[in-house]
Amino acid sequence: MKSSFLEAALKRSEKFQLGTKYRFTPPAGLKDLIIQYLDKKKGPPHELAVDLGCGTGQNTRLLAPHFKEVVGMDISESQLEEARAVPGFSNITYKTGRAEKLPFPDDSVDLLTAASAAHWFDVPMFLAEANRVLKPGGCMALLGFADNYPKFTYKDCGDKLSSIYQEVKEVLKPYTERPVFESENKLEGLFQAIPFPDKERIEDFPLKWTISVEDLMGFISSWSMFQTYRAKDPTGAEHLLVNTEKRFLQEMGVASPKAEVVRNWEYFCVLASKPL
Repeated sequence: MKSSFLEAALKRSEKFQLGTKYRFTPPAGLKDLIIQYLDKKKGPPHELAVDLGCGTGQNTRLLAPHFKEVVGMDISESQLEEARAVPGFSNITYKTGRAEKLPFPDDSVDLLTAASAAHWFDVPMFLAEANRVLKPGGCMALLGFADNYPKFTYKDCGDKLSSIYQEVKEVLKPYTERPVFESENKLEGLFQAIPFPDKERIEDFPLKWTISVEDLMGFISSWSMFQTYRAKDPTGAEHLLVNTEKRFLQEMGVASPKAEVVRNWEYFCVLASKPL
């Protein structure tokens, strides 16, 4: 019999299957800052990194050149299958599992990471496991992006596109779960709960992402709040997507949904080091 926590985790996994296609790789420069932090706090050798909520492995693969072994973990086996299908990373292993119960010995992990996933963790359970498995001096790096102030660039209509996007978020606000608000608050609650005295937060790390209008609508449809809205009102959800795409194309003065815009993101990263 599944625990209620595991049932909730599996439900979230099903809800996020659509998001796989529209996941994007975190900034390489932010990864470099994480490795520099680990170098400073623990120092080499860097033997084992564990990427939690890894999905199809975008963040996991960024870590591969810096560690003897990298393990990507996710509750979705189908996403892990996609991750395993990417060739060329012999030191990466993917495992089904969750952040609240880690299959690693005490004091065995150099780095724990999570990219756009930590807001879904059970914080007390995760932090207890992080404290158990991290080596002395080992680090956590929990990263994500803030979507509070969307900014698009396309000719002279970027501000209007940003406004339309923000309107979509307002429509979906009643369907937004608490963990999503925690993410948009840059994991402030989780940051405060970390028991390690040595912790910091990198904010406003910029990333520009070029995306077609068609894929932007797909990205919106992958949001957990959109999926909740769709479950309650399929017709309304479909109308929201169709109308949003139409408004984007009209403002841009183009007919094809394959037309591309630039989306500016602000990444953040919570960093913490277990005491020596």
